[in-house]
Amino acid sequence: MVKQQQTIKRAVSFSGIGIHTGNKVSMTWKPAPVDHGIKFMRADLETKPVVEPLAANLGDVTRWTTIQSGNVAVHTVEHVLAALNAFSIDNVLIELDGNEPPVADGSSKEFVRMIHEAGIQPQEGKRETFAPQQPLFVEKDGALAIVLPSDHLRVSCTIQYGKPGLDAQYLSLAITPETFETQLSGARTFAFFEDLHYLMDKGLIKGGSLENAVLIRNETILATEPLRFRDEFVRHKILDIVGDLTLLGAPLAAHIVVVRPSHALNAELTKALTKAMEKAKPVVAEPFVPVMPAMPSKEIAFDIMGVLGILPHRYPFLMVDRVLKVEADKVVALKNVTVNEPFFQGHFPGHPIMPGVLQLEAMAQVAGVLMMRPGENAGKVAYFMSANNVKWRKPVRPGDQLIIEVTMGKMRGKIGKAQGVCKVGDEVVSEAEVMFTIVDK
Repeated sequence: MVKQQQTIKRAVSFSGIGIHTGNKVSMTWKPAPVDHGIKFMRADLETKPVVEPLAANLGDVTRWTTIQSGNVAVHTVEHVLAALNAFSIDNVLIELDGNEPPVADGSSKEFVRMIHEAGIQPQEGKRETFAPQQPLFVEKDGALAIVLPSDHLRVSCTIQYGKPGLDAQYLSLAITPETFETQLSGARTFAFFEDLHYLMDKGLIKGGSLENAVLIRNETILATEPLRFRDEFVRHKILDIVGDLTLLGAPLAAHIVVVRPSHALNAELTKALTKAMEKAKPVVAEPFVPVMPAMPSKEIAFDIMGVLGILPHRYPFLMVDRVLKVEADKVVALKNVTVNEPFFQGHFPGHPIMPGVLQLEAMAQVAGVLMMRPGENAGKVAYFMSANNVKWRKPVRPGDQLIIEVTMGKMRGKIGKAQGVCKVGDEVVSEAEVMFTIVDK
């Protein structure tokens, strides 16, 4: 499997209609930096909101996969995500001027073409693949999925609809860029004739036609061209599974065995995998913020006595002298750097400079103030897990006043990230992204 993160080399666009909404839409993929992930941006809305394809953002999965954040939704994302997942594209911004990607011919063939046109750009960030070590079982409305340990992604799928002229179909494939492009990407979406009235009553398939779907009526196949594979239907189901698995938010190495799959079953599978992945993450046993009480929600600033009442750190390891401001997702604090700091005795005595790792510790302590502020985190412990994108830009010397700004990112379960910046005056002297987990005492 690919070990480094990847994005695309250049922007690429495609326009068409959405199969369910029937809306005309233009879609543009743009390169994105390391750890950006795959994100959809609704360019048609004034605020240009972004929705991430994650299990936590799942919406309606009746006949499509919908992701949503608040009132903002993006429908039928599975065919686009399948191509990106199969080709190990980790970071890309997908801009849409509508609420559903174009359906093209009902397969992922067009999206594979877009990947080839855009090119693939390796990145420096490491790919963190999730490889579950224990079997996992999910069942939904008579359909089932089993996850088995494997060193690569493989999907084995069986479909059986009990329809005249439509035999059971089975296929097992290791998912690679080559197998996806040649064996799966061209498989089109399909529907049964007797389901059309139900779908139309639900306001779906407004853009559906024989040009972007295969219609099955009794023993007759209706489409603008013959079946592309003898077992095209099970291949399309595997395509959907590969797309829906993207909502795990990490590359997956596992053998997925599925019987009678649906987007609803895929959603339950992805949620179960997400829980297993969170449970499997290691916890580093060195806390940077011990147990803290919840802060009053109206408190916006406090002096050293207030700091001592929240942080248990004491001289010579307390790196915060005053908290200047606390907001919902941001805290600003101050550290006075004096020549009497104990680390100056051994850290370049003739040319005293504040160690960069202590600036990182200052960010971590300030992040602790913000992280433990919500009432539900009172009485818990935050454990430092990692620091990424750490940069020390300018030296900090005695007499400087260090302003520490920390902005909290999204919490995914008990795992959170915060972006920290240290400034002297208006100049950034250091910055880092810290990751932590919250555990019970």
